[in-house]
Amino acid sequence: MCASTPNEEDFLGILSLIFWTLSLIGVFKYVWVVLQADDHGEGGTFALYSLLCQHMRMGNNARKLSERSAKSDTQLSHFHRIGDSMVGGNKVRVWLEGNKKAQQVLLAVVMMGTCMLIGDGVLTPAISVLSAVQGIQVPAPSVTNMVIVWVSAIILIVLFMAQKYGTDKVSFLFSPIMVMWFLATPMVGVYNIAKHYPSVFKAFSPRYIFLFFKSNGKHGWLMLGGIVLCITGAEAMFADMGHFNRLSIQLAFCFVVYPSVILTYAGQAAYLIIHPNDYLQGFYKMVPTPIFWPMFLIATLAAIVASQSLITATFSVIRQSMALDYFPRVKVVHTSEDKEGQIYSPEVNYILMVLCLVVLFGFRSATDIGNAFGVAVVFVMVITTCLMTIVMLVIWQTPWPLVIGFFSIFICVEGLYLTSVVTKVPQGGWLPFAISIVVAIIMASWNNGRQKKFDFESKNMLTKENLGKMLIDIGNFRVPGICFFYSDLLHGVPPIVSHYVRNVRALHKVLIFTTIQHIPVKTVLPTERFLVGRIGFKGVYRCVIRYGYMDMMNAENTDFVEQVVESLIEHIESSLLPLEDWELKEAGDSITEIRYILEAKEAGAVYVLGRSELKLEKTSSFLDRVLAGTFYPFLNNICRSAHSSMKIPPQNFLEVGMCYDLN
Repeated sequence: MCASTPNEEDFLGILSLIFWTLSLIGVFKYVWVVLQADDHGEGGTFALYSLLCQHMRMGNNARKLSERSAKSDTQLSHFHRIGDSMVGGNKVRVWLEGNKKAQQVLLAVVMMGTCMLIGDGVLTPAISVLSAVQGIQVPAPSVTNMVIVWVSAIILIVLFMAQKYGTDKVSFLFSPIMVMWFLATPMVGVYNIAKHYPSVFKAFSPRYIFLFFKSNGKHGWLMLGGIVLCITGAEAMFADMGHFNRLSIQLAFCFVVYPSVILTYAGQAAYLIIHPNDYLQGFYKMVPTPIFWPMFLIATLAAIVASQSLITATFSVIRQSMALDYFPRVKVVHTSEDKEGQIYSPEVNYILMVLCLVVLFGFRSATDIGNAFGVAVVFVMVITTCLMTIVMLVIWQTPWPLVIGFFSIFICVEGLYLTSVVTKVPQGGWLPFAISIVVAIIMASWNNGRQKKFDFESKNMLTKENLGKMLIDIGNFRVPGICFFYSDLLHGVPPIVSHYVRNVRALHKVLIFTTIQHIPVKTVLPTERFLVGRIGFKGVYRCVIRYGYMDMMNAENTDFVEQVVESLIEHIESSLLPLEDWELKEAGDSITEIRYILEAKEAGAVYVLGRSELKLEKTSSFLDRVLAGTFYPFLNNICRSAHSSMKIPPQNFLEVGMCYDLN
């Protein structure tokens, strides 16, 4: 509360705003609309972008896509296929497909939403735990704020240190904790309603919102920055959708969370109408003395659970960004054998911990952290509204009047909150922008460097004729075994091959030019993962390995080589191409070719990856020199190695360094 003398109308107006905000944004927007836009059970900003990529030709944003591969990708089981009704005259889709700048803006919006969500992962643990622990000061006012901060810091450190053991080890406690929270708080709320102000539910009338703004004017508008915190968690609910099915989330929110939160806020309003001077600690003040400590314990545990959900969501977002080549390689560990969404990244975890502690000791106040938190929450919600509008137009084919109604209502409501929270920028609201800018620079630098590398390989790739000449020069000196040459190229031979031959002067009997391709879908079935083909020379093949953004790469698995060889054999047996084809004369008949591959497999496999050093001229643009010439090499040196993220066996790994002269 910001009013100097809060009165009955103020509290009723705030309760009315909370009720309608939760009803419109929480129930209508997220539960009944946004949750419908999942990508095979996955939610979040990336899921919305993934859906749009699957329903539109937006391959320009994914450099590894080609016309041939994109066509085969649409046949995957987890790819949302474009229906017959989508092929024709959707003007918005046609306009987006033909406008590269619009696609770039769309991608920038998605990246901004992602960065803000990562900012949430920093702010949520700090504000949740600090707000809960500050309740100690109600029965013990002598406890200093610094003691509260240190207690909160210890809880956060323990929470982050426990992440490596996996959420599944303690998740069995989460449900009982949240059940106790959602049962205990509304009971306390009902008690206060009955005792202090039974008619508090009249605040559900929008009339009290009008009276609130009429009475407080600009003061009331500024208070929206604090009121918006009532809806925090809605975006995390969508981002964490992969852990629960849609129906369970809808039922839990509508019949447990929503009524519980409304009754709790109503009870708090009823108490404060009678005790207006307690508004700074309204929640703990309304708790009856005999049950204060049990409620304090439940509130602290609930804050830890809320923090855990955002930490997990941050891991997932970083993993998705990394899969789509917008984030440097970090270690990702599955912490559960049964649930694929439960992951852990040590680098991300400890960076989050340090940032949370910096926020905690830097602000030392839940109110100041709340200013920053509100900015991040509202920005993510506005971005979700914009993306959902495009989804409704392009994918759902929703009639224009309904789309206009949806967009108008929520852009006005969230836009009003946004205008209020941006006034908090000097009081801490700058923090999520600072975090987002840093993350955005990292993403842009990594993607720009990777793009430059890809462009160089595309321009300097070896033709089939060059490869044939190279094989002739080597002659019969072919080393036993299979060699996987990794590259971003879907076609042609990467320049690293000629660099390798120039220095090693030998090649293995079987060469497989391998491309890791990340498809904008949740997961690719194992039976659809490998796309193989001949290149036209004895023992030389192409293999595209496709992963969704929730899949884990693992070449250490002994089945990996088996699966690739099996896919090659199936391809050879199904091709049945005529032997007179000039490209296959050296390969001989299918039986001989298969025997040749099996013999190479028995000799073992080696994995060759290039490590590039980008060399830019002074004539390059300032942006390229900063992103690709400065930040990208730094990130490439400090991040996990490619073979580590791909889980390539170290004993079979060979790294070849090469300078990419981008003149």
